[in-house]
Amino acid sequence: MKKISILGGGESGVGAALLAKAKGLEVFLSDKSLLDAKYKALLESHQITFEEGKHTEQRILAADEVVKSPGIPDHIPLIQQIIQQQIPIISEIEFAARYTKAPLIAITGTNGKTTTTLLIHHLLKTAGFSVGIAGNIGESFAKQVINDPYDYWVLEVSSFQLDHCYQFKPYIALLLNITPDHLDRYDYQMEQYAKAKWRITQQQTATDYLLYNAEDARIKEVLQAQPTQAKDLPIATTPIATDKLAAFLQEEHLQVSEAGKLLAEIPTAAITLQGKHNLFNSLCALAVGYLLRVPTTTIKTALATFQGAPHRLQKVAELADISFVNDSKATNVEAVYYALEYYAQQATPLIWIVGGVDKGNDYKVLEPYVFKNVKKIIALGKENEKVKRHFGTKIPVWETQDMIQAVQKAYTWAEAGETVLLSPACASFDLFKNYEDRGNQFITAVQQLTAKKK
Repeated sequence: MKKISILGGGESGVGAALLAKAKGLEVFLSDKSLLDAKYKALLESHQITFEEGKHTEQRILAADEVVKSPGIPDHIPLIQQIIQQQIPIISEIEFAARYTKAPLIAITGTNGKTTTTLLIHHLLKTAGFSVGIAGNIGESFAKQVINDPYDYWVLEVSSFQLDHCYQFKPYIALLLNITPDHLDRYDYQMEQYAKAKWRITQQQTATDYLLYNAEDARIKEVLQAQPTQAKDLPIATTPIATDKLAAFLQEEHLQVSEAGKLLAEIPTAAITLQGKHNLFNSLCALAVGYLLRVPTTTIKTALATFQGAPHRLQKVAELADISFVNDSKATNVEAVYYALEYYAQQATPLIWIVGGVDKGNDYKVLEPYVFKNVKKIIALGKENEKVKRHFGTKIPVWETQDMIQAVQKAYTWAEAGETVLLSPACASFDLFKNYEDRGNQFITAVQQLTAKKK
């Protein structure tokens, strides 16, 4: 019987353990931290052997294959030991994909993954497809694949998940952008990070499609250096002159065309999502819909009814004509850039809540919008020196490590017609469990403030 060791006992690891057990493999799960009670209960109910609070190397290294959770970096001694013993290490995404014959639509990129994944899933559901959603979002792909209930899968895939993918083969792969993020996991080398993203297309063939951002310089560099075997479909928010199948924005319309022939068209006025970056996300959805032969009228309905991703420019409340917006998922500078760009276009003054675990941020790219549009800054984090140093000479900066205090201070600073924007540009692990927890605490603090002022 094939032996599988699983490292990490969160959603990804436990899902992989359940799938391995269901397929008759000998499973051992190990997590150096304590497991969440719900995951322990799942493992126990399925009679899966596990340990928590430690790694027993002898048991782990007895495996024929190791499934590693994406949060575990490769440089730690245990992973290096597994590599030295030539035990294959794969990701949960790679493992789960073995057990489905459904076509995979996989989305990666530094920013916009969640919104684009949710949007494409919504579009296909609107069109009546039997379609699941998984990956870096929602329930574990591996756990859902046990019964393989869907005809299609839409997967949000991170670079960490792609790092240990080898046979993973999407029918449609989307590469949205490549900008600096998580560089601490890639020896601070953008080239390594870009290669991780490019793994999404490594097994694609001429019967598959790669949709890519034609305006992203790094993507174009990688495409030129290592051409894909898939049919490549460029996407841009400006017109593209090409004989290839392409999706682009022209005269306030999202279009798909080939060799000058218009194949599908939707007016931007019909789209609920706002901002230039969301026009790009909508173009991706339009292109996927076209490739899967969804009628344009159905695509238009889907784009008009999509509600957006939680924690991504999510309007929470309005109090005394002051808007409170939760953009907690903006965990890097590029994501914050999109948010600030949008509000600058609306000429909306901002009280900006920023900070957390810095990932090597370079705030210089934000300066034009910050110095033009941000009135005051609240630095919410354990280490705020970088934010203060970069912006504090020109804009008032107030520090806190408490979300309730941050929201209350923002309200006292803000005036009618202004927006309080939580858009941190940083990871959340200094004060919160994750970005969802940070966003939820912001929502709760705003709701408490609103209740008091009524």
